[in-house]
Amino acid sequence: MPDGNSQDLISGGHLVAKALKAEGVEVIYTLCGGHIIDIYDGCVDEGIEVVDVRHEQVAAHAADGYARITGKPGCAVVTAGPGTTDAVTGVANAFRAESPMLLIGGQGAHTQHKMGSLQDLPHVDMMTPITKFAATVPDTARAADMVSMAFRECYHGAPGPSFLEIPRDVLDAKVPVEKARVPKAGAYRASTRSAGDPEAIEKLADLLVHAEKPAILLGSQVWTTRGTESAIELVRTLNIPAYMNGAGRGTLPPGDPHHFQLSRRYAFSGADVIVIVGTPFDFRMGYGKRLSPDATVVQIDLDYRTVGKNRDIDLGIVGDAGLVLKSVTEAASGRINGGASKRKEWLDELRAAEQTAIEKRLPSLKSDASPIHPYRLVSEINDFLTEDSVYIGDGGDIVTFSGQVVQPKSPGHWMDPGPLGTLGVGVPFVLAAKKARPDKEVVALFGDGAFSLTGWDFETLVRYDLPFVGIVGNNSSMNQIRYGQAAKYGLERERVGNTLGDVHYDKFAQMLGGYGEEVRDPADIGPALRRARESGKPSLINVWVDPDAYAPGTMNQTMYK
Repeated sequence: MPDGNSQDLISGGHLVAKALKAEGVEVIYTLCGGHIIDIYDGCVDEGIEVVDVRHEQVAAHAADGYARITGKPGCAVVTAGPGTTDAVTGVANAFRAESPMLLIGGQGAHTQHKMGSLQDLPHVDMMTPITKFAATVPDTARAADMVSMAFRECYHGAPGPSFLEIPRDVLDAKVPVEKARVPKAGAYRASTRSAGDPEAIEKLADLLVHAEKPAILLGSQVWTTRGTESAIELVRTLNIPAYMNGAGRGTLPPGDPHHFQLSRRYAFSGADVIVIVGTPFDFRMGYGKRLSPDATVVQIDLDYRTVGKNRDIDLGIVGDAGLVLKSVTEAASGRINGGASKRKEWLDELRAAEQTAIEKRLPSLKSDASPIHPYRLVSEINDFLTEDSVYIGDGGDIVTFSGQVVQPKSPGHWMDPGPLGTLGVGVPFVLAAKKARPDKEVVALFGDGAFSLTGWDFETLVRYDLPFVGIVGNNSSMNQIRYGQAAKYGLERERVGNTLGDVHYDKFAQMLGGYGEEVRDPADIGPALRRARESGKPSLINVWVDPDAYAPGTMNQTMYK
């Protein structure tokens, strides 16, 4: 074809890149493969950064993490076959955590369909149960259109992941530009922000105005919808004690008179009105059984299917958490002071329960014992955090300890796997957080078992010069499972399949070009954390913790009862 016409042709990979650009994607996370390299070429032309990792699971987790931090959808690009199957765990985790991301997977050429081409697998069939949308791009001219379609489906109801596979010949082929549909940025998706049923809003406002002992749980969707300010306004205006879980942690700062953490079970047993915002009645909520049977229960969620699932409710509202809470506050304003004045005794009662819980664990929080008590470690981490510190938890028992003690200082500064309980998210989440928000300090706590799953991408953090403060709570065990085995089968069988080697992760960090330090004395934790911060490098502080200390949450696991 004459050179003069070449500019009128465009490849599938370049169409994909244009669609990513239209969606606002600034970076893709990937591990290279021959099926997908034309996407890289398109990303270079569109100014989209290509960040290469050492395992596809990391790429998928990083895309998930990018979505959580930025509020924009993340994107991972992997090759066919094992490249795509390696990413399954990351996609599944995003699915349960309601995180919008697109995984693009390679595929053998259409011309070799069912012939046994390299890395050929039925990707769409595998991905369908764990995504909101999964499809094959059938034709080069449809590449950008289907990327946009996949992103649109990410926001249908509660957010979640989508998957596209693109056959190699579809991706590499070129078509006339005029034959390809490239959706215009901002012109192919409707607003998904619903303020809920007005009658239900009025009813909830009335319930809260007249409640004597209300309580509210602010879940991950408060952050997903960026409804923080609305949530704060509601609890302060109506004087309601607030509990936070998942990405909702940090909605209220520590020390706020409406911020409660350790008295949730007490509150949910005695409250007369309980509002659950953006969190399902899953295992974390005891499937709804931990709420007082006498309480009036209200559930607010983006997904109709979640409302009233596993437990009857008195009122359900489907909508955007921020808009719903704002509407409720407005509806309650001016009504007998919103009932706020009569709730002082209730808040004082809960604050006393909080203080009792703190005093009960105070000896462990201040313990000078060696091996180090995990409560002492997480207490030191909590004291170390600043208002700009994004905290990431990746582990079992050690992160369960941290959930009771670590309090992020700002909204959107807490990251954990979510309800799938996936170990190994830590390093990819650090990668995503530092790429998206280089101005933020990132502090990550790993269990030694969790770090082992994706820890080699510590080298990626070194390669991209992404400093963070990492801590490994090292007990040489998968302790959450070990406790359950001891409880179920006895001490003589507590060590079957859950004991790890005594690995010096500080030396691992040093080997890869980061900062590493070992801690055995609790008095050295704080100084070691500060040295890691000052190093300006990716770091691992290897803290040897007591293997015989278990978190209360571990000991209360329902799976062993």
